[in-house]
Amino acid sequence: MTAADAPSPTVGPDPAPQADPEAAAAALRRTARLRRRLAAQLLFELVVPLGSYYGLRALGAGQWLSMVAGGLLTLPWIVYGIVRQRRVEAMAVFTLCLVVVGALLSSVTGSPRVLLVRDSWLTAAIGLWVLGTLLTRRPFIMTASRGIVVAKVGEAGLVAWEARWDAEPTFRHHLRLITAVWGAVFLLDAVLRVVLAYTIPVDSFPLVSTVLWLALLGGLLTFHNGYITRNGLKL
Repeated sequence: MTAADAPSPTVGPDPAPQADPEAAAAALRRTARLRRRLAAQLLFELVVPLGSYYGLRALGAGQWLSMVAGGLLTLPWIVYGIVRQRRVEAMAVFTLCLVVVGALLSSVTGSPRVLLVRDSWLTAAIGLWVLGTLLTRRPFIMTASRGIVVAKVGEAGLVAWEARWDAEPTFRHHLRLITAVWGAVFLLDAVLRVVLAYTIPVDSFPLVSTVLWLALLGGLLTFHNGYITRNGLKL
């Protein structure tokens, strides 16, 4: 058999498409950045404030000083977020104002419980904002999921995912329902924090409120993951 008689390498089933190594590497880098961001949030928004409060209390510092110090230690993280994004983030500025106003009110009233309620203002504002996005064209979950969608399926996948909003009423219903649940959980956290602030010992509040938030967040994420899995929204 001559070379001319040999079967063409193009005959038969097409070989399986090969994944683009550059796209795969870019996706891995995006995922790594997301994980680092979440780890930093956990450190500066939870570990540092809580650890500083109990550390200062163990050293004999007063409740007011310990709470103010915990709040002030979050300020570099807030400023870093503003500088990193190169724009003024409304929620970051709002958080900064809560720290300052809460400290001033506590110094006037002499009650550390005023500072305890400070976080309730923030979570209540977030909850109302999340629920408010239900009145807009793009609810909270629609915009908040963009980074995750890009990390998993890339820019082209994001375009296809967002196109479902215009084409599928059921898709819109699911995202609005999830958004409503997220907003309701933030409001519930705010209410429960106020109740705790005025019913339990001040020294117990940072730990109890943190456990409360972790429990609510865990339940929320469990619901979220289960819902999107059952309804075919998971990528």
